[in-house]
Amino acid sequence: MLKKVPKATLKSLMRKKANTRIGTAADAMVELNVLLFLHSLAEEARTKAFEEKSATIKAHHVKAVSKKLLKRARG
Repeated sequence: MLKKVPKATLKSLMRKKANTRIGTAADAMVELNVLLFLHSLAEEARTKAFEEKSATIKAHHVKAVSKKLLKRARG
């Protein structure tokens, strides 16, 4: 399981990236967005593994779908 990033570290990273005000629940929203992205990555990798008739999700399945998902997440 992934470890959670401390709130102070996350807020300091968000302040460095943007010169805007950060709301009180911004760190929770960032964490939820990361979890949603990981969930969709796992689902797409599972689909890719199923297409290749593999019973387990392997690293090359994740790599194959990660580029497509990153493009969709950015744009």
